[in-house]
Amino acid sequence: MTEATTTRTRVVPEKLTWKNYSGYAAGDAANNLAFSMASSFLLLYYTNVVAIEAAAIGTMFLVIRFWDAIADLFAGRMVDAKKPGRLGKFRPFILWFSLPLLLSSMAIFSAKTFFPDITPGQAIVYAYISYAVMGTLYSLVNIPYGSIAPAMTQVPTERAALASWRVWGSNITILMLSFVVAPQIKRFDGDPEGLQRSLTITTAIFVVVGMALYLYTIANVREQVQRDVAAPSMRESFGTLLHNKPLLWLCVGSLLFLTGLTAIGTLGPYYAIYVLKDPQYIAWNAVAQAAGTFLVASFIPTIVRRFGKRNGYIGLGLVGVVAGTGLAFAPPSTPVLAVVSFFLLGIGMGGVNTLMWALEADTVEYGEWKTGIRTEGTTYALFSFTRKMGQAIGGAAGAYTLGIVAFSSQLAAEGTPQAAETITGIQRAAGVVTAGFILLSLVVMFFYPLTDKVFKQVVSEITARRIQREAGEDRAAAAQG
Repeated sequence: MTEATTTRTRVVPEKLTWKNYSGYAAGDAANNLAFSMASSFLLLYYTNVVAIEAAAIGTMFLVIRFWDAIADLFAGRMVDAKKPGRLGKFRPFILWFSLPLLLSSMAIFSAKTFFPDITPGQAIVYAYISYAVMGTLYSLVNIPYGSIAPAMTQVPTERAALASWRVWGSNITILMLSFVVAPQIKRFDGDPEGLQRSLTITTAIFVVVGMALYLYTIANVREQVQRDVAAPSMRESFGTLLHNKPLLWLCVGSLLFLTGLTAIGTLGPYYAIYVLKDPQYIAWNAVAQAAGTFLVASFIPTIVRRFGKRNGYIGLGLVGVVAGTGLAFAPPSTPVLAVVSFFLLGIGMGGVNTLMWALEADTVEYGEWKTGIRTEGTTYALFSFTRKMGQAIGGAAGAYTLGIVAFSSQLAAEGTPQAAETITGIQRAAGVVTAGFILLSLVVMFFYPLTDKVFKQVVSEITARRIQREAGEDRAAAAQG
């Protein structure tokens, strides 16, 4: 056996194990100790603890998440330009930036701990700076984390399983956050100082838990897919995106979907506190949504095999539309209907979000097939860029909605009830905005061109090119010998 043959044998991908899957899940569990904590509770923190009006925070979400989206593109370029080392291309970034990320997450929820006499104007400046730092660090961790999936396997069902495990990891964290934070919100209702102390301690504990999860990820995920091309230049990295039509379709669909998903995530705590009249429903709604997500995630590989990723996306998205409609019009006097709607939301939005990660991984192969250049980092970064834009628009929409329906941060901080019209407005907006943007996303994805049949052809042709190239190299080596 020749040395060249031996080298190629070593890079044949092995079947993924539960350690690989659980390691990948742990990474997104850790990511969401920062990301979901902010997306779910930061607006509530600033309105009910720091007493900043929601519209001001809505503008902050829009500006800083736009900055985050730009940071994603540069983080993706850094990943593509890095030469693989002992930990490969991707894991070093997770190792370097995970602790700063977790510490910055603690900082954004500690404005009045670090500065007890902070004024509203100073608090807005603090919010901008601390949230921008956290967003940048999140890009430097999440882009390499997400980019490693296409390098772990090219098997469609394994990619679907990775996406499922990722969603399980993130939703376990989201569920945990609900049960940890919701009781604090209920206990310290009308006591912003007590809630501030509690949130600072909680996020400090998350620093320790998060680092343990990140280290588990680094120890158990590994790159296996063979790279036959050199690291691309910046021009090549961004140039490939223009030729990757499936990625562009997916990005537009993702932007619309994430707008709806983030809007309900932002308004969810307000829905529980003011529409259902009990902060504990933050946890129960999260349990219902997580249960739906866990249920559908278990069937994602089966859905992919039977219906394909695009058709699964559309079918599950329609479930999300039904759920959003239920949230908008369910009688608040019957909270169980809202809980059922959140369960359906978990099935619909959780299923779509799971399939998105598998679809993104497929676009990496399409880009390589189309251009001969493999750019996991930049491809994931553009995808993440559009998701961040959706999160920016959705978060801002949720915050602006509170302003439109005349939600008062001053009344919230004092524990005084909001007006009846305000509460009705929160309910309608939470459901209609969510359902509307999901529906627009489904219209876009109806035209998505990279079906599973096309993807199989793409992978087959890439493999054939590799075999042909290796055979030519072997003949050249034999001629020289």
